[in-house]
Amino acid sequence: MRILVAEDEKDMNALLCRTLKRAGYSADACYDGEAALDCLAGAEYDCLLLDVMMPKLDGYALVQTIRAQGSTVPVIFLTARDSIQDRIAGLDLGADDYLVKPFDFDELLARIRAATRKYGTQKSAVLTLADLVVDTSGHTVTRGGAVVRLSAKEYAILEYLMQHQGTVVSRTQLENHVWNYDYEGGSNVVDVYITYLRKKLDGGAEKKLLHTVRGAGWVLREEV
Repeated sequence: MRILVAEDEKDMNALLCRTLKRAGYSADACYDGEAALDCLAGAEYDCLLLDVMMPKLDGYALVQTIRAQGSTVPVIFLTARDSIQDRIAGLDLGADDYLVKPFDFDELLARIRAATRKYGTQKSAVLTLADLVVDTSGHTVTRGGAVVRLSAKEYAILEYLMQHQGTVVSRTQLENHVWNYDYEGGSNVVDVYITYLRKKLDGGAEKKLLHTVRGAGWVLREEV
């Protein structure tokens, strides 16, 4: 999944992005509310992590703006403002969760999973296709009961494909959801990771699940 981190404290922003990337997410960073709006206009995100007190446009005003535009992207406030009134205000404006600093990063990751499940078509933390099982809570994968060990990028691609199983996913969709703004595209990096993933998922299996649709992209499905 691709997550936008809007936090004006640069050290905190960098720490959040590193934590998200280690957990297998793609993360983009910005440092004020107006920059966050620009990012949202140019890319599709699965979750927003927002500070409240940001320059140019604060977190409350940012959420109010995107909700008025019809956006339903999950939003989690990360802020030092810890009064009940602040929490109520943030939630009433359209945020999905409110986490007070300092917080535990494992709890943050759990709240991200909960917020994104709420808006997904797959309500369970466990995604299945034939004998392939992906547990999004623990980022674990098994095929036929055997553990499949994946890199963070391989896992991120698989999770996105599993969330859209049966639907052809294009190169651009994978680039937008698995890589961040630092990725320039135009190379065969997506193809390389798909090759790695296919070997690990289908290499020893009689029934293949990851298929290439020439000229369109890739799809996870069980062939009849």
